[in-house]
Amino acid sequence: MKKTHLSALALAVALTANAAVAQNLVVGVGGNITSMDPHFHNLGPNNNIAQYFFDRLVHFDHQQRPIPGLAESWRSVDDNTWEFKLRRGVKFHDGSDFDAQDVLATFKRVPWVPNSPSSFTAMVRGVDVTVIDPHTLLMRTAAPRPMLPVDLAVVNIVKRGNDEAPTADFNSGRAMVGTGPFKFTGFTPGDRVTKERNDAYWGDKPHWAAVTTRIMTNASARTAAVLSGDVHIIDQVQTADLPRMRQNQNLRLESVTSNRVIYLHLDHNRDVTPHAFDKATGQPLAANPLKDRRVREALSRAINREGIARQIFDGQAIPAGGLLPEGMYGVSPNLKPDPFDLQGAQRLLREAGFPNGFRLTIHGPNDRYPEDDKVLQAIGPMFNRLGLETQVQVMPWATYVARAGAPNFEFSVMLVGWGSDTGETSSPLRALLATPNRDLGFGASNRGRYSNPQMDAILTQALQTVDAAARERLLFQASELAIRDYGLIPLYYAVNLWAMRSNLTYQARTDEYTLAHFVKPR
Repeated sequence: MKKTHLSALALAVALTANAAVAQNLVVGVGGNITSMDPHFHNLGPNNNIAQYFFDRLVHFDHQQRPIPGLAESWRSVDDNTWEFKLRRGVKFHDGSDFDAQDVLATFKRVPWVPNSPSSFTAMVRGVDVTVIDPHTLLMRTAAPRPMLPVDLAVVNIVKRGNDEAPTADFNSGRAMVGTGPFKFTGFTPGDRVTKERNDAYWGDKPHWAAVTTRIMTNASARTAAVLSGDVHIIDQVQTADLPRMRQNQNLRLESVTSNRVIYLHLDHNRDVTPHAFDKATGQPLAANPLKDRRVREALSRAINREGIARQIFDGQAIPAGGLLPEGMYGVSPNLKPDPFDLQGAQRLLREAGFPNGFRLTIHGPNDRYPEDDKVLQAIGPMFNRLGLETQVQVMPWATYVARAGAPNFEFSVMLVGWGSDTGETSSPLRALLATPNRDLGFGASNRGRYSNPQMDAILTQALQTVDAAARERLLFQASELAIRDYGLIPLYYAVNLWAMRSNLTYQARTDEYTLAHFVKPR
């Protein structure tokens, strides 16, 4: 009897342990999460992790269509006024009630955040908020803002009292009080974020009692971890691993075309750019060649996008001619990828006064986007064939992003990616190509400091145009102006790939986010 009792006890312990494992999910992500502050840096990995802990007035589904979030409904009262009805009964993680005052606190905090490298200010700037009652808000704008609900789908709502909480208070956890499906339990920079289920969540409860997000910028390490079962789902699957993953019965794959364009930003601003040199003397060129449109077009036509998509990504990338792939709102049908045209590119370089080319150093990350270093190493020889003596320098994203943007702007030609957080073209136009203007929230990630007043005017008009079809036509025009001027050089649209254990399902998302509350057992 004693032996039987012990066996039963051992079985009970084992079952309990298995149940605990079944309720804990480990996610491996390729993007480095740099901060818990949901308003500090408009960066994909940061925005992704924020969705565990914070809600927005408007949410996006997996195809970036707006759906109710903390706002149950919204309507246009007139061209300059929106009414938002807030969800009742929502609790913050500390048990306090959510209401209109928390929205006011958030609108105050977003432009206040110190030292933001890429701000969310454009989403809330110029919006006058009036509290009608604890669950009704009127938002008035000086000019029409037909896309305001979509803009607010990327602004995370923080608790009142935290409107002047420093970024350090979010990173430490002190200010990590949201209304989201998980509660914050820890952040180790460069390693992991831990969280536990919010059992009082107003929406669908996550399946998982606890989730660990492991920051795994090394693609081979992510692959090894999901193959061994150390993690249950990974994003940014590298192309080289696809064949063996497809053959592994313990894994399944999900994919969808991304909203992210990978592109080259160019230094449009400085009269002398730091990484373009005379071949003979090795000194910086007296005049910045990147300010000449012919040079910019030559660089674009020297790039074999089809070859990159085929050789590096095994077809799991789409050559880009614009800022978003076909089918998304505001994508001009007139923008097609530049064809690979080496002779035409060389002719343009001669016409610009560089018959013998020049020396150029191009920069980029080696751990942010799938195969990012391989793409740069492929572009280097392409530029060499154009007649440029090209050096490629890559570095970890955390180092790179600090050097590439404000206030340093250290590079001349740099590889970056942008995922449209609103699912349409005004997002990259505002962030990447509009003339930097802090008051308007324009150009927050314009690392090349491109400026085209005509494009700015059309974009501003588009953002104020209520009629959706007319607004889209204006977005076509703004995109065509900026891209045909080579304000940046689009390379390819990513294909988002996830690998997971075969007993799990995940709805692939255009925004690249890997969200544990949508990972479900089969």
